[in-house]
Amino acid sequence: MMQSGSPQTDSERALLEKNRRFYDSLWSGANLVEPQRFNTWTLVQSLLSASGHRLEVAPGLRPHLPILGTQFVDISAPALAKLRARGAQVALSQVASLPFADATFDLVCALDIIEHVEDDDGALSELSRVAKPGAALLVSMPLHPSLWTSFDDFVGHKRRYEPPQLLSKLAQHHFLVERSAAFGMQPRSSRLVDIGMWWLLHHRERAMWWYNRVFMPLGLRFQKQLRFAPGMMATDNVDEILLVCRKGVSATSPAVEGLPGSSSGQLAP
Repeated sequence: MMQSGSPQTDSERALLEKNRRFYDSLWSGANLVEPQRFNTWTLVQSLLSASGHRLEVAPGLRPHLPILGTQFVDISAPALAKLRARGAQVALSQVASLPFADATFDLVCALDIIEHVEDDDGALSELSRVAKPGAALLVSMPLHPSLWTSFDDFVGHKRRYEPPQLLSKLAQHHFLVERSAAFGMQPRSSRLVDIGMWWLLHHRERAMWWYNRVFMPLGLRFQKQLRFAPGMMATDNVDEILLVCRKGVSATSPAVEGLPGSSSGQLAP
């Protein structure tokens, strides 16, 4: 069964169009980065052997799953065109209305997407719907509303999450967090971020030259090795987190009352 999704509200349509405009512009001038160049590749390789059908939602031109043999979904036509040119299977769609049957995928990757949509429960519900029981989900989220900056506004974020809220929300959609690690390539300097945003707004071609030839190569070269902790890691100084989840645990199941390896042993305070 495919789910068509509920009608969008004006707020949802506005947020979608804001994100689409930003990422169409970004990916139109960006180069495709191979998944083997990211610090997630070792993790991905460890999950590929047990996976059959795999899906990556909102990869842009920075896919983390292998380009061949993965189904990609994005709202950006320019990004999908470049992926298709490399032999990828692509579909123009949204995370809240995926064009696939129930229980299709063994491995689902949704990095840097849930925080962009108005209805995050709808998005997680769709990811859960298309994932097989026992499927792995890779998902990343920005943490702590108190860390909100102009960068969040610029890239189309709707929210940041508090860790207990995030654990509870994932459990409601039958995802159990197995392990987690600090994640993200955003510069620590807010001043550097502000300068980059100004150049993208006012001198886009020049900014994209620097993005493709300087900032992305430097970011890839100096990205830190992922260090995973069981369950939800301590997050006091973590801006963004990568979670490895497994589908199959109900939010009402006794198994979620004490998560092994979680920092608190509870899904919610």
